[in-house]
Amino acid sequence: MTGPLRERDDAHTLLSSEIGRAVSGSGRLVLLRGATGTGRTAVLEAAVAHAAERGLRVLRVRCSPEDTVVPLSTVLHLLAPVPEFTDLDVAPGEDDRGSAARLWRLLRSYAERSPVLVAVDDVHLADGPSRRWLVEAARHVDRLPVLLVATERSQYDIDPGPAGLTHTLSAPLVRPHTLAPLTDEASAQLVRAAFPTAPAAWTADCVRAGAGSPLLLRALLDDLGGAPPPAAVPQTCAALYPGAYPAAVSWWLDSAGPATAEVARALAALEQTWRADPADGLAALLAEAAGADPARVTGWLTAMTRLGLLWPDTAGRPRYAHPLLRDAVLTGWPAGRRRAVHKSAARAMLRRGDRVEAVAGQLLGSSAVGLPWALRVLQDAVTVAVREGRPGDAVGYLRRALDEPLPDDLRQRLLTELGSLEYADADAGAGIPRLAEALHLPAEPIDQVRTAIALGTALTARGEVRTAVEVLRRLENGLTAHPDLVRTVQTASTLLSDRDETERQEAYRWLSDTADRSPELVGVTGQALLVRYAASAGASSARAAMRRLRALLTEPADPLAEPFLLGTAAAVAQWADELDEAERLVERGLTGQRLTLLHPMEQALLDVRTDILAARGAYARLLADRAARAERAERAERAERADGSDRSDRSSRSARATPVYGAGPSNEDAHVLIALVETGRTEEARRLADGLDLREAPDSWELNRFLHARGVLRLAEGDPASALHDFLECGRRQSARAVVSPVVTPWRSAAAECRLALGDPREALALAAEELRLARVWDTPRTVGRALRVLGRATGGRRGLELAQGAVDVLRESPDGVELVSALLAQGRQLVTAGERARGRDCLREAAERAERLGAVRLRAQAQEALRAGGGRRPAAALTGSGSLTGSERRIAELAAEGRTNLEIADLLHVARRTVETHLTSAYRKLGIRSRRELRAALGAVGDPTA
Repeated sequence: MTGPLRERDDAHTLLSSEIGRAVSGSGRLVLLRGATGTGRTAVLEAAVAHAAERGLRVLRVRCSPEDTVVPLSTVLHLLAPVPEFTDLDVAPGEDDRGSAARLWRLLRSYAERSPVLVAVDDVHLADGPSRRWLVEAARHVDRLPVLLVATERSQYDIDPGPAGLTHTLSAPLVRPHTLAPLTDEASAQLVRAAFPTAPAAWTADCVRAGAGSPLLLRALLDDLGGAPPPAAVPQTCAALYPGAYPAAVSWWLDSAGPATAEVARALAALEQTWRADPADGLAALLAEAAGADPARVTGWLTAMTRLGLLWPDTAGRPRYAHPLLRDAVLTGWPAGRRRAVHKSAARAMLRRGDRVEAVAGQLLGSSAVGLPWALRVLQDAVTVAVREGRPGDAVGYLRRALDEPLPDDLRQRLLTELGSLEYADADAGAGIPRLAEALHLPAEPIDQVRTAIALGTALTARGEVRTAVEVLRRLENGLTAHPDLVRTVQTASTLLSDRDETERQEAYRWLSDTADRSPELVGVTGQALLVRYAASAGASSARAAMRRLRALLTEPADPLAEPFLLGTAAAVAQWADELDEAERLVERGLTGQRLTLLHPMEQALLDVRTDILAARGAYARLLADRAARAERAERAERAERADGSDRSDRSSRSARATPVYGAGPSNEDAHVLIALVETGRTEEARRLADGLDLREAPDSWELNRFLHARGVLRLAEGDPASALHDFLECGRRQSARAVVSPVVTPWRSAAAECRLALGDPREALALAAEELRLARVWDTPRTVGRALRVLGRATGGRRGLELAQGAVDVLRESPDGVELVSALLAQGRQLVTAGERARGRDCLREAAERAERLGAVRLRAQAQEALRAGGGRRPAAALTGSGSLTGSERRIAELAAEGRTNLEIADLLHVARRTVETHLTSAYRKLGIRSRRELRAALGAVGDPTA
């Protein structure tokens, strides 16, 4: 592609002036210098054309490396057009002062007839005698009508080139002019000339890929072909045709010499694996990888940055101006050489003490090292990546680790970790075969059990519960010499069977029968599962269940089985309203989890943590945690996109892409749905409910819980018939699983409220009475109080008031503040209906105030409406907005708005992390916001304190 020269007016002005001097009889040497691709030849051609217009005769030559073997070759080619040249007695290859003098006399006699322009392109490639002849000529042309114009490559290379043409000439004899790279504006003009309708962002992308070089930019525009611009400038040369751009980059590298090309390619290769590595020491690293002088590499990096081919990134490291330029630099470089550079860089970075992930990043691009340090680095990098919530990066390190020579037992452990993490990174299709392969490799029994549990967890997530159970049972048959491991496998099998009704019945039947005959065969964890089963089946009280579990927790347990015991105990403790104890068990269980291994109890423990928040009515915390995870995932995706397409296969996810049991709604989905309803965000709740297709969801307790939550939403929306359908379907499914206790899902009381709304008190009374009967078996304030409240509504009259009062009295001992608000609301309405308006209004005011403190918007609105209907005044709204924050809340909110984590705030203020979380939750509610990113704006709000 040709076009007008940009930003070369100074050069044209200089040459025009010097042409005028030559016409008047006074010549000079003009030296046009510049880096490869800056347009030296184009400026020279323009000078030749202008000189011809002014009547100068032109002698021109383009130097070539092939000519350097023949002395005076450049001068001979230059003067060949002079008519008298054929009469000149100069033997080819003759290099003596006489030949040079005769050639000089020939030029001088030629200039006596008419002014002459002598144009020498790429004089740096001329043979030595010709260069000396030109230098000598420059000493004498000031008295002749001869203008010497030469172009010379002036670019910093790793291997220094010969001295420039003018290093022995005094300043008056030569007029040097250096051609600078194009500015962004000049480059953009070239792009717009080729693509007049191109959007500004696409034009800017082309400018970056051109890197200030007319050569590269014009070659890119040639490849793009003048058609309407695509959505984005290609990131790789494979998308270009006919390939002028990579050819231009290749020519640039060839002209710079092999040492420079090696450093340039090493930089491109290392850049592909950078994450957050420090910029310090890059020159030394490149020098070692490419076998170059570190001082020269430093100079080259500086020079290329000044030219615009490299741009410093946010960490201060020089990067290629565009991924397309980097890809072109790497084009044609042998893969073996690239891997060797990465290996050399990894070794150097390890010696100087770089971050383990920085070293591992280089190993990702290298071939097998075969030395212990490489495997150690990769395994340490896996640990860091998993701890920071980036399973995708850990997967990459483990895949690379498997390329190293490994014994079977170590390969088995790494495959188990890899399969677990691939599943965690939403790649179950790869994870399950890895785990299956690991299970068939020779390994210690304990490692086989870990692998089988991970494989069973992954298979269950895919809905293949029976296959998962069969895998565990087959392994169990080979562990007869390890009774502890047998019990662990049996526990895992029982737990996974929860997701299949038939398998669950068989598993618990076997577990119960075996425990009756030989309790030692089921072990501590098996007995804990039976306690949980009895609790959910309505066959145990909370007091008896907790007494039994606390005793089991004091017994010695195998470390591999301990997570099952802790998770089971935490779930029952949460049901029993022992929320602090449940929280301690959850934290203990999660602390003991190996983050690189897939384990069903990890998700179970996280589910209990969510249940605890819901039981406390911490709706703001539930929603804030969900929003924070979504924000982290979005930020990670943005960072990954910004890091370039060459790492698109590596993930930076900050949390599991899917829960352990990925199909269907999760436990958190159910609790978040209810939290949205209770905080008055029913439209968001509806979007969440509509976004989950339950038709394809497999049978699970999470599905049942979500059906209950959707029923709550439908009832709040004023659709009791649809809500009743959800509650009854939840009950049918739970009953089929022998889960009848209302401690799991109180579907009967919810269905009873729907029956009352639909005018069917008899059915409502039956449902409420049955729930109270089952609740009294478990006998916790939360379950009993809820059942009393609904039964009181269904019963009505004086007996109904007694039941309502009983519900309030019981729930004052419960940690569930939301249930108490509901009970006060129900009692207040019943009292107003019975004519006891003053007592009723007192109950309703207390309900409204408690709902306000909890952030339960829906219940607060209902209480206020009931107050108005009962003839009472609406209670003054609690102060909200930034002015309502306490001093501690404001201080913590301000620190959070600055980007500090909860742990950092706790350390700074010398308070517990839980205190920070509580204050932030309260601040979110008062400010009417949902996430940290809204804090700064909310704290700055002034004016109406309720805004």
